[in-house]
Amino acid sequence: MRTKVLPTLFCAGLIAATSVLTGSGATAAAAGTVTGPAAQAALGDGIRAQLERITRVTVVSETEKEGRPFFTLTFRQPVDHDNPRRGTFEQQFTLWHKAETAPMVHYTGGYTLSSSTRELTRLLDANQVSVEHRFFAKSVAAGQIDWRKLTIQQQAADEHNIVQAMKLIYRAKWLGTGASKGGMTQVYHERFYPQDLDAVVAYVAPNDANNRDDHVYDRFFRTVGTAECRTALDAVQREMLVRRKTILPLFEATSKEQGLTFQQLGSTDRAYEFSVLDQVWNFWQSGTHTDCPTVPDARKATDQELYDWSLGHGLSIYSDADAGPAGTGPYYRQAAAQLGWADLRFPHLRDVRNHPDIYQPNSLLPAGMRTSYSGRDAKDVDRWVKTRGERMMFVYGQNDPWSAERYRPSKHDSHLYVAPNTNHGALISKLTPEQRAEAEATVKRWAGVQ
Repeated sequence: MRTKVLPTLFCAGLIAATSVLTGSGATAAAAGTVTGPAAQAALGDGIRAQLERITRVTVVSETEKEGRPFFTLTFRQPVDHDNPRRGTFEQQFTLWHKAETAPMVHYTGGYTLSSSTRELTRLLDANQVSVEHRFFAKSVAAGQIDWRKLTIQQQAADEHNIVQAMKLIYRAKWLGTGASKGGMTQVYHERFYPQDLDAVVAYVAPNDANNRDDHVYDRFFRTVGTAECRTALDAVQREMLVRRKTILPLFEATSKEQGLTFQQLGSTDRAYEFSVLDQVWNFWQSGTHTDCPTVPDARKATDQELYDWSLGHGLSIYSDADAGPAGTGPYYRQAAAQLGWADLRFPHLRDVRNHPDIYQPNSLLPAGMRTSYSGRDAKDVDRWVKTRGERMMFVYGQNDPWSAERYRPSKHDSHLYVAPNTNHGALISKLTPEQRAEAEATVKRWAGVQ
């Protein structure tokens, strides 16, 4: 379901994944030319003055990124957009300024603030706004958080407010983008405010339209990679539970060394089983088929060899600190309430599991954050994307578990691509040469650049 780096339920996506494109960009003229410290300072001062005139925007800091002004900002948002009297919070976001006439890339990571340069930003030589998700990190209200307001509708309204405010300065084309949960966040924004953005490019965005039917994930694990690799991985995972009594002390020693506790999961034994259940998912999510030769022979490996290999290839420890309100807990709350999760069957582990109820997001949450699931919104968004969505592009990875359950775009100038032999770090640049050229041309057309 999740890993600390790229959780199964924590589908933060490769935060830096869409920042590595080094291909051709838009012309320098489209983005404007700034040379020399004096010119750069003047440009930053001019944009800062405009930002400071926008209602509810606060300029927190200003620096430079690659010779261009880079601002850290906050936007005063209502805790409840349906009832603004219930208080406000300051939502963090950043702006990387190129030129007022250049396109704007609106990026959402879906979690804490990440301002790394996105693939689309490089491709288009665009400005970039990056938004932290509500109720993560610093984007929280004072006092006790009302977790009932951590919904896809409320976050879409947050982003709508920021986009509308920033359009007072940036009036060229706006393209939304994000990976994994950030890609989902862009889809939700587009669903509820389809006039905000000119197009959306979502990477490895899961679509759990029917949380009760996860057969596509089980099918994925029956077909991904080679039969030899799948068999070896299943054997290691099973042996980790068969040898629970002798390997659990190794897990406990690691947890003690790192100061980890497991009150939310209930016991170290439950935490261990949870981590083992997630192991194969995480292997494919962040690894590749080239890692298959490293899988040990489960029958011959010692306890220490199994444990050490697993720690480096998918065994991630989920503790109270990681999954609490200050960590990834807000994500698990969303998964439990609206987003859904992958409920795998694990047929090869049925007789060695001690806790058959554990593999779901509420297991990782403190009691005050737990909730019940409603699939109404996921079904609504899925239906809207398939029938009414316009100018939407979805990029998935062939060997990425999260890419097994995908959005299916409409016929309204929308597209779906699968990057071959790629994991959760799928990019346009990892498509076949023909599809890459086609996708980049589409993005440039949407952005109005050559």
